[in-house]
Amino acid sequence: MILKYIPLDEGMMIMDEAIVKAKKIIEGYPETKFSGEEYQRFYECVYFMCTYHSSNEKTMQLYEKFRNSLEESIFSTVLPTLVNKQGANLLREFVVIWSNYKLMARWLCRFFEYLDRFFIPQHIELESLNGISFSCFRDLVFKKLYCRLIEAALTLINQEREGQQIDCVLLKNVLDIFVEISDYKGANYYEDFERIMLTEISGYYSRLASEWLLYDSSAEYVQKVFWCLNREKQRARQYLHPDTEIKIVQVVRYHLLDQIANKLMEKRQAENSGMVTDYQVPINLQMSNFIIVA
Repeated sequence: MILKYIPLDEGMMIMDEAIVKAKKIIEGYPETKFSGEEYQRFYECVYFMCTYHSSNEKTMQLYEKFRNSLEESIFSTVLPTLVNKQGANLLREFVVIWSNYKLMARWLCRFFEYLDRFFIPQHIELESLNGISFSCFRDLVFKKLYCRLIEAALTLINQEREGQQIDCVLLKNVLDIFVEISDYKGANYYEDFERIMLTEISGYYSRLASEWLLYDSSAEYVQKVFWCLNREKQRARQYLHPDTEIKIVQVVRYHLLDQIANKLMEKRQAENSGMVTDYQVPINLQMSNFIIVA
């Protein structure tokens, strides 16, 4: 390839064309495509600017332009789109934005690829283009919305546990993003979510155990336990990480069986003897309460 001199200002203007068009993807036009001629023009622009200008300072300006283009897209489009969203609407928009952002970043990485191949390896302190793409989104978007994303995801899970219909595919897509972002040099965001979820599950089933011991027979109690265990397994397989299912089952078994095993055995023995335990509401009192309410 014959070297071609491209002045810095002219080269930057050419790359602005690439960035403006790529931004259309994040603005809601994921069908945006670049022709072979466009790709060659933008790639060669970076190549010629890096090889003709021997100064690392010029090449560093291209490197910073790549980063700045991502950050500007986040501040101008991504955050304004997400900042006022709540609940399932937030999750739905977040999944779309992440998909479009990755597509936009993939195109930009291809245009600036020469930096990855020859400039960045010579400067080990610099992050790869793909690394910049992930870290910009993680630091400027994901961390900012993380607590709200967790809250929205847990709300959907609790709604389904209470019998409501939810979008399980949406929930799985969101949690897959947690895993995906965690895989790249950061905290494990999915594990943090999992820890919060298991804490909520502990409280939920601890309350249920006390309620069932109070009002249900031992046989009814055991039936409900197995029903809950099966439902939690099904729920986990729909949208949670495979390892999470085991942890959920352990939590549910602990609160519904292990922790109250002695009380459940005492309850069964009392039933066989026609007696009532201290933590069980007598049948006649349950009936009188029902009559009063009726």
